[in-house]
Amino acid sequence: MCGIVGAVSNRNIVPVLVQGLQRLEYRGYDSCGVAIHRPASAAKPAGLQRTRSTARVAALLALVERENVEGFTGIAHTRWATHGAPEEHNAHPHFSHGPGGDAYEKPGRIALVHNGIIENHDDLRAAMQARGYVFQSQTDTEVIAHLIDSLYDGDLFEAVKAAVKQLRGAYAIAVFCKDEPHRVIGARAGSPLILGVGAGGEHFLASDAMALAGVTDQIVYLEEGDVADLQLGRFWVVDKQHKPVERPVRTVLAHSGAAELGPYRHYMQKEIFEQPRAIGDTLEGVEGIVPELFGDGAASVFDAIDSVLILACGTSYYSGCAAKYWLEGIAGIPTQVEVASEYRYRTSVPNPRALVVTITQSGETADTLAALRHAQSLGMAHTLTICNVATSAMVRECRLAYITRAGVEIGVASTKAFTTQLAGLFLLTLALAKAKGRLSEGEEARHLKAMRHLPVALQAVLALEPQIISWAEDFAKVPNALFLGRGLHYPIALEGALKLKEISYIHAEAYPAGELKHGPLALVTADMPVVTVAPNDSLLEKLKSNLQEVRARGGVLYVLADADTRIDSAEGTNVIRMPEHYGALSPLLHVVPLQLLAYHTACARGTDVDKPRNLAKSVTVE
Repeated sequence: MCGIVGAVSNRNIVPVLVQGLQRLEYRGYDSCGVAIHRPASAAKPAGLQRTRSTARVAALLALVERENVEGFTGIAHTRWATHGAPEEHNAHPHFSHGPGGDAYEKPGRIALVHNGIIENHDDLRAAMQARGYVFQSQTDTEVIAHLIDSLYDGDLFEAVKAAVKQLRGAYAIAVFCKDEPHRVIGARAGSPLILGVGAGGEHFLASDAMALAGVTDQIVYLEEGDVADLQLGRFWVVDKQHKPVERPVRTVLAHSGAAELGPYRHYMQKEIFEQPRAIGDTLEGVEGIVPELFGDGAASVFDAIDSVLILACGTSYYSGCAAKYWLEGIAGIPTQVEVASEYRYRTSVPNPRALVVTITQSGETADTLAALRHAQSLGMAHTLTICNVATSAMVRECRLAYITRAGVEIGVASTKAFTTQLAGLFLLTLALAKAKGRLSEGEEARHLKAMRHLPVALQAVLALEPQIISWAEDFAKVPNALFLGRGLHYPIALEGALKLKEISYIHAEAYPAGELKHGPLALVTADMPVVTVAPNDSLLEKLKSNLQEVRARGGVLYVLADADTRIDSAEGTNVIRMPEHYGALSPLLHVVPLQLLAYHTACARGTDVDKPRNLAKSVTVE
């Protein structure tokens, strides 16, 4: 969600800025733009120059080439609309427009890009308008540009420091001024921002290290409240009290090759087929179940806790819902799963002995970070994250972590991040079960053997793709779908419904199959396909009764059944047989056909699979 790239250099920096935006496209956006400090020429004086587009970054690149946009200092942005429609006048970068100035003919001296949401923007807008500032957008961002301009007195660093004191909400900003060439200021609170140290004295800002892949691997992670001053050959940082502070420079390898599509039609398809590799990488080095898999000090934490609180959003929330069945059924630990965006807005009963587990692909999800901090403020100090990005804010703020190794996930609809989260959560379940004396040596060995076999088992499931394509042809014609699951597989039904609605725009809902007669059965007709996850577990016979309820009302079933379930294809019942029953780890296999069903249905409907409308990959605003 939204991407920032900024640079100060002694070369034309526009290609780096645009390439950085291309590497951030996976985050989701609906407009993009670039602004540079235009050097003086015989035709024009030095000043600000900007190009914006509501199309893709490729269109922006064509525009800057046609308009011959070049400069040594600049900022660029991909915007996911919050305040104001996704139209060019709302696209970043924004310029300040001084009192009485003509916004189009005489742009002001400040250029700015922003991720996040400024909660007091209405009050600030009114104050700036009272001083004569001209607004040309509906965004909260333009307010910041005018505010900095109003405080500017020859030193941009001081103006930004003064401005951020007046901001309430979340922000990561990159700013430059036409009166100070070769200087870019960055600041962050609640939204991620990094500083890149390049060769030859050049410096960069970005919302994600991947934006700088191939440009620099020397990264400084700015902390909450930091303000950074980037100039040629030097940079410095002040903390939230505006006191000078040293932030370490880390070597971060963000390989651009991970974003290559290869032979696949879409990134989502590629990432579905990468799951055997991703699971294998996530489990690499796991020879036994020991607390140290989750970090130093994990043993003492596991001994101290008596329950688990899981905080997550979206797909990550569903992985947490599945983990609840494992944690209570295998480890015997009471587990609560909370939607992170709701948790901190209600009165809850804190338990200092609870292990707070956050689940996030990016490690920068604003709602989950806020929920974590709320739990910590209530005295819950035992924290652990399951996360795909080792350098993220979530990892830095949690005491313990398990880093999944899904690799870069470009498609907005998560696939391999979900299954690797499940793998990490199952390891956590085993570690806690062992710490509580509920895991024998034989059980440990049996579970580890099953986990090591997962990549092979997943390959067999992926071979079902031709059968799933046949189902997708039916689903592409319907406006609604119902998903059913029982027990451990109910969260998988939820995830399947989410995938279908995310990328095909078909309305889909999931229910525990036992709840059919408590309401959803009223929706069942021949035009409402019912997808059912049917493993051969202790609830199978109950599930078969639920399937009969659907058929008796003329509903059409699409069943993912284990081989020995004795559920056969017949009129109104379509069955795809899973290669093998996988016990407690069955959710990792059953979710893959649901991912493929959503993907091929979306392809059949002609939607933008990797960039579904209105959605973003990394949700960094509340």
